[in-house]
Amino acid sequence: MKVLKFGGSSVATPGRISNVIEIVKRNYQPDQIALVFSAFGGVTDQLIRISDMAVQGDAEYTLEFRRLAERHQQAIRDLITVSRQSHVLAHITIQLNELEDILHGVYLIRERTPRSLDYIMSFGERLSAYIISEAFNSAGISAEYADARKLIQTDNQFGAAQVDFEVSFHHIREHFKLHKQMQVITGFIASSATGETTTLGRSGSDYTASIIAAALHAEVVEIWTDVDGIMTANPKLVKKAFTIPEMSYEEAMELSHFGAKVIFPATMRPAMEYGIPIRIKNTFNPVSSGTLIRSGKVNGKLIKGISVIDRISLVNVQGSGMVGVVGIAQRLFEALTRERINVILISQASSEHSICLAVEAGAGKRALRALEREFRHELRDKHIDHIYLGEDHSIIAVVGDGMKHQPGTSGRMFSALGKNGVNVVAIAQGSSERNISAVIRNTDTAKAVAALHDAFFLSDNKTVNVFLVGTGLIGSTLLRQLANQQEQLIATNHLEIRLIGLANSRKMFFNYDGINPKEALQKLHEAGDSMNLEMFRKTLLELNLPNSVFVDCTASEQVAGLYESLLQASVSVVTPNKKANSGAYENYKKLVKARLSHGVYYLYETNVSAGLPVISTLNDLLLSGDTVIRIEAVLSGTLNYIFSNFTEGKKFSEIVADAKAKGFTEPDVRDDLSGMDVARKILILARECGLTMEPEQVEVQSLIPERQLTQLTADAFMEQLADYDHWYENFRREAQQTNRKLCYTAVLQDGNIRVGLQFVSKEHPFYGLSGSDNILMFTTSRYRERPMVIRGPGAGAEVTAAGVFADIIRIGNHIR
Repeated sequence: MKVLKFGGSSVATPGRISNVIEIVKRNYQPDQIALVFSAFGGVTDQLIRISDMAVQGDAEYTLEFRRLAERHQQAIRDLITVSRQSHVLAHITIQLNELEDILHGVYLIRERTPRSLDYIMSFGERLSAYIISEAFNSAGISAEYADARKLIQTDNQFGAAQVDFEVSFHHIREHFKLHKQMQVITGFIASSATGETTTLGRSGSDYTASIIAAALHAEVVEIWTDVDGIMTANPKLVKKAFTIPEMSYEEAMELSHFGAKVIFPATMRPAMEYGIPIRIKNTFNPVSSGTLIRSGKVNGKLIKGISVIDRISLVNVQGSGMVGVVGIAQRLFEALTRERINVILISQASSEHSICLAVEAGAGKRALRALEREFRHELRDKHIDHIYLGEDHSIIAVVGDGMKHQPGTSGRMFSALGKNGVNVVAIAQGSSERNISAVIRNTDTAKAVAALHDAFFLSDNKTVNVFLVGTGLIGSTLLRQLANQQEQLIATNHLEIRLIGLANSRKMFFNYDGINPKEALQKLHEAGDSMNLEMFRKTLLELNLPNSVFVDCTASEQVAGLYESLLQASVSVVTPNKKANSGAYENYKKLVKARLSHGVYYLYETNVSAGLPVISTLNDLLLSGDTVIRIEAVLSGTLNYIFSNFTEGKKFSEIVADAKAKGFTEPDVRDDLSGMDVARKILILARECGLTMEPEQVEVQSLIPERQLTQLTADAFMEQLADYDHWYENFRREAQQTNRKLCYTAVLQDGNIRVGLQFVSKEHPFYGLSGSDNILMFTTSRYRERPMVIRGPGAGAEVTAAGVFADIIRIGNHIR
């Protein structure tokens, strides 16, 4: 014997009921199953709403009742053969008339007791099960309607009646001895010893099925619902959540306690006691095997699921007068018991200095008042410092039998939360080692669940959520590189880089499910909202995704101004934008401090020499104990390209225009020609070496001929640059006459920085430099005789974007 239960969503419409009949017809022998049905989807809530209207004296309840009656009558017309319709309609009409009379009585006396509410709610299952039994008969499957009030006996605690299992089992067994047709049974309802209608409370129809299965020693209980089984996490919070194939009763019990709504603890108790497996199936995807819940340890997974209780309040009782005092905890729980307040979670410090407990959000203030009354003398005498109520919290729990005697589970959990800026307010773990729970802020719930799901279920797969500002040469090149490499990264690196937000100076666009990099610019253009930098930052933070990375591919000081607040919100930052690191030293230190204190990444390898490993190499030298004596470098790929191509017969202005067209220059070429771009780069290296230096301490030789040229727009400057070709020609001619080469260099030595044009001889390492290459020579304590040399392309969208991409990948590779 198998017992199948179908929920309200499975029988919400005649079409869905027909689907249920097909499932039974194709997969089961009717004489080997019993069926339990809930009310049609939404009917129980509708019955409560109608009775609410009636008890409040709202005559409109009759309209709502008529809609309910018509829904059931239409179901009969759609499902029952014509020859049987009049008989079935007559039976249902009697039921509806009785319900109408009861509601009219409630309306007249303005009173609805728990007993009468149970009776009113019972009509939902009584109507649905009878209609469905007749639908089976009309489909050629012999079925018989069974009213569970004749099978299951309870006490008279209306709304959540307690089952008398001995009596109920006897009734069920006797009933099935006499009735050999397939039984179609009402879920949710029962009756007291005196024959009064009762209900079994939350998920009562599942409970009905479990009770019947236990009484009959059934092979299995199948709970048919609208999902593929119990998921590793709420799929609304975690897109990558998947169905758990098998789990133990205890694991399912823990998950259901902590918010997993597919199955409830009461359902499992009878089945668990008699060792009857429970299978969760999907009415709308019957080929899915669903989730099997059974006894014993099931597979070797460390954890089975992540569950959440939303909106809880946290009550904290704290004071030195509690230490060593017997009976404090007893008084606390007795005070809450008197107020009928359920405690969801308890955490107590080993010092006995504080007790923290979680209750449902609606009970928080009542709990606070109850404890303030109970401990009023201790509060007055300062034995208890205070009783604090914290609201807007959630409990997140990881559950699994595999955690028993397995070290490292809590470390992985709290590491994942900490790296994503999720603050843990309280912690609890049961002695069974099957559950670790943490109290966190409500606003962090989605991020915390996603981070833990990645850490435990996708530990081989890592996800980085990218928010990109800047779609110019570097930004658009980065998008192309990401599009080309995305599948390869997933296949070989198990790293998924999801583009969530995108913006330029005009528009911004977000998609929580991810933006295809190939279509990103088109989406931004067609569907983007007007760009507002503060709104972009706010949206990024409100999305609150784990492993978020802000990528700045602009040269904007305003965008760079966001870095500190993002780092403080546990968002990593990757940028080729030098403005933040080369501005006031105090701001630079704030960014470094924010990165360290919040455990996130602030990567700017491309600040100096595009994709060359300059900053990382310098940091490795310093961390390993080396000391920098001198740095001499050509740090402008732009200027090196210009001077490498500045040969006899060529005009300086034309070479600059060519460099700009190839993406070698800054958006405003004066940043290059003024020497400020090089100054910023060498200043960043100086700060990485530990020097406290401000921008004005850098000695800079500008290559802008006249001061008034700095007042022009970037485009106007380019137009007038040809007028000064003769000025630049003088430098070229002087270098040619002395058989030397023009190089724009930066030198850091003895705490001083000089940036300017240098005439280098053939013997100098910089003489052979060509194209847009950069070269750096690190003279250190270890590399004193033969300086370390780094050389390669130092400008261009391809190499710069590649450097940014590498920094993003570096963050992804460090996710745990």
